[in-house]
Amino acid sequence: MLDIKFIRENKDLIAEAARKKRSDFKVDELLKVDDERVKLVGKADELRRQQNDASAGISQAAGEEKTKLIEQMSSVKTDLQKAEEELKEVMKTWQGLMLTVPNIPDMSVPEGKGEEDNQEVAVWGERKKFDFPIKDHVELMLGLHMVDFERGTKAHGFRGYFLKGDGAQLSWALWNYARDFYGQKDFLPFIAPAIVRKEHFYGTGHLPNEAEDLFKTQDDDYLSGTAEVPMMAYHSEEILKADELPKRYLAFSPCYRREAGSYSKDTKGLIRIHEFYKVEQLIICKADHEESARLHEEINRNFEEFLESLGLPYHRLLICTGDLGTSKVKQYDTEAWFPSQNKYRELSSASYYHDFQTRRFNIRYKEGDKNLYTHSLNCTAVATPRIIAAIVENYQQADGSILIPKVLQPFMGGREVIK
Repeated sequence: MLDIKFIRENKDLIAEAARKKRSDFKVDELLKVDDERVKLVGKADELRRQQNDASAGISQAAGEEKTKLIEQMSSVKTDLQKAEEELKEVMKTWQGLMLTVPNIPDMSVPEGKGEEDNQEVAVWGERKKFDFPIKDHVELMLGLHMVDFERGTKAHGFRGYFLKGDGAQLSWALWNYARDFYGQKDFLPFIAPAIVRKEHFYGTGHLPNEAEDLFKTQDDDYLSGTAEVPMMAYHSEEILKADELPKRYLAFSPCYRREAGSYSKDTKGLIRIHEFYKVEQLIICKADHEESARLHEEINRNFEEFLESLGLPYHRLLICTGDLGTSKVKQYDTEAWFPSQNKYRELSSASYYHDFQTRRFNIRYKEGDKNLYTHSLNCTAVATPRIIAAIVENYQQADGSILIPKVLQPFMGGREVIK
């Protein structure tokens, strides 16, 4: 959420951000409602002042003067109630519009209409050439009894799965390896809750735009699709010390997504599923653009180094304005190579937000005699089981066995191959 004072002083900049992000937001509409809000706030404040003055006068008056003051206060009370009701309705509209104000994309973000205009900015690794027919991860994992989709559907329904045997072992190996890998990069480990209050999804910007993709509980809470949400809530309504920043967190959590609107996409396998597990990098830092940009590059590079250590070819996409979320200043997606599909598929997303999220969470830090809003940023550390699909496809052998990446072998009992 941007500051209304900033929006007023930079309305052309906000309008341009909306245009670049292909947003329907109209800054003039917000400012018109804000004018009405300010007018009604002033009117209500003045009526409260009159009510207080009349109340003080009544206590000291007597006879006809007291009766007259009581009549005046009754009239003021009626006017105040009317003004407060009007303000309540205007505030609903104002708050709704404020939630749709787009963050301003960084100058380095390319302009584009949608994902087709995202730019490839880095490529790593040699795509293996196979001298035998390539199998996809579904065939490979079923053949090695690493997954059960039939019983997964019986238990869960559409997109259900069980990881079993070496499928489960490989998932644990990745989590434990990620713990060690990122543990060397000065992160504090967390296990975060997945059931989170609704307001925190508004805080991160997942609501209102992503409502259809979230699972909702009967208590009007939501199941989180990323540990970003509970980890941002962790410091909500707090004032941090400047010398405590940046806060560097590595959070593990189960994750849930309805995959709404993708019913016919990736219906087979582990690419697009309802529940999975993810380790997330999250940083809260000072209100400094250069530091945000530097840390954004760092956490994205952390994930790329993780993929390199696994020997998975990948490329990095710089997300264009039309595909950039409302809340984000800049975003990279890192996609690994899937031989069976002859294409890259996303395994990680790295974003920074300036103070867009922290204003909503009211996370500040003390700098001298001022309380400033922090900046926030996040990036995937590892998400399973999709990365397992990438590993088994890239490490498949002609006999249907799968080589285990060297860095994972200590977490797989020293084994070198799944067969």
